[in-house]
Amino acid sequence: HSEWVLQVQGISVEVGGRLVVENASFSVMPRDKVGIVGRNGAGKTSLFKVLGGAVEPHGGKILRKGAFGYLPQDPKIPGSREQHSAISHILSGRNIDEELTRIEKLRLTMEESPSTQNIAKFSKAEDDFASKGGYAAESEARSIAAGLGLKPDRLNLPIHVLSGGERRRVELTRILFAGSDMLLLDEPTNHLDVDAKTWLLGFMRDYRGALLVISHDLDLLDEAITRVLHLDRPQEDSVGELIEYRGTYTQYKSSRAADEARLAKKAATQQKEIDRLQGVVDRFGAKATKAAMAHSIEKRIARIEQTKVEVSEGDRVLKVRFPDPPHCGMTVIEAKGLSKKFSGPAIFDKVNFDLGKGERLLVLGLNGAGKTTLLRMLAKEMMPDSGSFEFGYQVNAGYYAQEHDNLDPQASLIDHMRRVAPVSLGLTESQLRGMLGMFGLSGSKVFQESATLSGGEKTKLALAMLMVGRNNLLLLDEPTNNLDPPSRQSVADALSNWKGAIILVSHDTEFVEQLAPTKVLLLPDGQVDYFSNEWLDLVSLA
Repeated sequence: HSEWVLQVQGISVEVGGRLVVENASFSVMPRDKVGIVGRNGAGKTSLFKVLGGAVEPHGGKILRKGAFGYLPQDPKIPGSREQHSAISHILSGRNIDEELTRIEKLRLTMEESPSTQNIAKFSKAEDDFASKGGYAAESEARSIAAGLGLKPDRLNLPIHVLSGGERRRVELTRILFAGSDMLLLDEPTNHLDVDAKTWLLGFMRDYRGALLVISHDLDLLDEAITRVLHLDRPQEDSVGELIEYRGTYTQYKSSRAADEARLAKKAATQQKEIDRLQGVVDRFGAKATKAAMAHSIEKRIARIEQTKVEVSEGDRVLKVRFPDPPHCGMTVIEAKGLSKKFSGPAIFDKVNFDLGKGERLLVLGLNGAGKTTLLRMLAKEMMPDSGSFEFGYQVNAGYYAQEHDNLDPQASLIDHMRRVAPVSLGLTESQLRGMLGMFGLSGSKVFQESATLSGGEKTKLALAMLMVGRNNLLLLDEPTNNLDPPSRQSVADALSNWKGAIILVSHDTEFVEQLAPTKVLLLPDGQVDYFSNEWLDLVSLA
């Protein structure tokens, strides 16, 4: 096949000194839509980083053709581009921004001195740009941005004034715009509201290039998927292999279920035979005359052990329980006249609210309304421009940051837990490991640097850190992002049973409903209301 766009030849992928994939090979053709699946922590994101060119493979090689876009789980726009407008950053996906800058410079030169030569230079540059489809490309970029819910006037603003949610969409737009031949998308529907998610699923279905995608929403792309690569890494210390299933996602699910049933049966048969032979050895091995026979049976056992089928643990169900909150006063927090602006008009102005012991406040508002800014302020990571707030008697707040800004990429998981564990509790290393284990982070993974974790694992680490701190108020900014559905349910169960106070930002309707907020704060206008189910319609739009 000469027309492949991605060819993977015998690659090995290593994370934290451990092989997660060995000697994997496959090709991707134009119009292929490939779903990448596997249990949590199997190494899907690490494999994707290598396929996308962010990390070198441990062995083997990867060949790519054409224009491709790679979306990591937490896309970051480099600091050097923060002064650029959002639209020029998006256009940089195809290097069009540089050509537009050049045309603009030639236009200014021509206006300053309208000589024949300067006019000719400008006209030629503009004609070349138009004939290459430059102007058409800009309207394509703007329609992708609109599909993802970015307002046209926001695209002309410099990136540094945009909210976290808007920046993520700008970067996603740039990648979708850049990847005209191939897209690698790691959890692309994370952090998107319902409208943007619906638009993106449609975009992926109709996309004419080759698509590789990791997503909790693969069932929503069901018919569009042409094949599935299953990363099978049964245990934390096994080396994974990629198994290919041709057909839609539904066909994959039934083929995979049949394979797992067959493997489980084979493993049980092997175990039964090992137990039977071991019984023979135990009975006769002590008699000197039978020692040689026992020895040969032991060899047979070793042979079976070597070819023994490993059965996957599957996704561990998290067993999460937050410790009871320490005692505090009746009022948890009181805020008066909070205002914040960056450049341009205020994000919010004169916001007032209070929260009593054990109450739950849901912060609602569209993208860019200042929800994350407010939580960062309450976490004392940012100062208000005016106004103030005060915590009640013996209130201790824990903060979950949507972008995981409070994780140190170089520190190990266990170091993070040590950093936040109150000294007075005198927790041992094994107790801290036990808390990480509740979130499915166990074995040698606890000694890995947090930079090696997938988005879902970072979320679990940040939640485990909240659990170890003695908090009676939790500030939660999109705590279910990146979590697979069963983990999300476990976290929702744990938090809904917790007796402390919570200030929450979330666009996950089921999660909000289960947490049953008592009050709503609507940004940017600062309206406070008692919660009722009518507010749920706004949650997924926020």
